[in-house]
Amino acid sequence: MRRLQRVTAIVAMALPAPASANKVALSSAVFVEKDVVDSRGRRSIVLEPPEEVSRGDRLVFLLHYRTAGPAAPFMVTNPLPEAVSYQGSPDARAIVSVDGGRHWGVLGALQVRERDGSRRGARPEDVTHVRWTLRRAGSSGKLMFRGVAR
Repeated sequence: MRRLQRVTAIVAMALPAPASANKVALSSAVFVEKDVVDSRGRRSIVLEPPEEVSRGDRLVFLLHYRTAGPAAPFMVTNPLPEAVSYQGSPDARAIVSVDGGRHWGVLGALQVRERDGSRRGARPEDVTHVRWTLRRAGSSGKLMFRGVAR
């Protein structure tokens, strides 16, 4: 069993900041997704704060953002803990990196270089970072992605 480290997201400005720079507040949370059966035998999925995380646990990462006043477009970049394999985001704006943040794209378009020099298509377990570009001025919202504990 492992203790899951706090998730940290990085906010980057997508464009040069005007005289009054973006003020973006971020908070993040991680939950373990569990299947539960109630006393009547009905199944449901619940999200619980993790106390300990085991290999194979399904994780949900939530990031809340809020801008103070009008905001220029900005990016939110979230590095993945090494103990987590990326499983996707429902947000079409999400792009990923498989090389520590040097190159970005949709998972199916990225490649990974093997030790022997050959290349192969990137897989979810190769993802090192997730990024969203937000273009709304004066906004707030949630970003989400899923992972599995390795």
